[in-house]
Amino acid sequence: MACVLLNVSLVEFGKTIVAIQELHFLYFEDLAVGDAWVSPARTVTESDVVSFACLSGDFNAIHVDHEFAKETPFGRPIAHGLLGIAIASGLSSQTPRVATLAFLGIHQWSFLEPIFIGDTIHVLTTITAIEPRSRGRRGVVTWHRKLINQSGRMVQEGLTRTLVQSKQQAVKSVSVDS
Repeated sequence: MACVLLNVSLVEFGKTIVAIQELHFLYFEDLAVGDAWVSPARTVTESDVVSFACLSGDFNAIHVDHEFAKETPFGRPIAHGLLGIAIASGLSSQTPRVATLAFLGIHQWSFLEPIFIGDTIHVLTTITAIEPRSRGRRGVVTWHRKLINQSGRMVQEGLTRTLVQSKQQAVKSVSVDS
């Protein structure tokens, strides 16, 4: 874990408070097939669902109309499936913190059960494949992500791929910029 960024700044009531926090990243060489992590949990709020409806333009009644949703098989509003993917992406970006160069795509994703307002979800992440690229300067990592609710039920799962920087490239970047 060689990459270190310093997070600096906070302003409170007209005075500057400086907070320095080291952020360590895993590089391509630090990763192996079978490595697994559990993210922190996050509760999905009605505000999340409404904000996502505004952002995406998806105001389907199943998400935003309580009276309509009462008459559906779910009996209440459900979160957008794509909101689940977005939350999974955010939770996964911190656990583990990786020197990601690019998100390459979603190669498979399944919506298994609804996510309800008030559900608390977390992500189980496992590396399923690693492929070195560009003579070791970076590599492609395939991640299996499982979005789990507070009852331990898997609500979504899928495979994503990212391009991850190598330590070799990070060292060259630092020496070129210095």
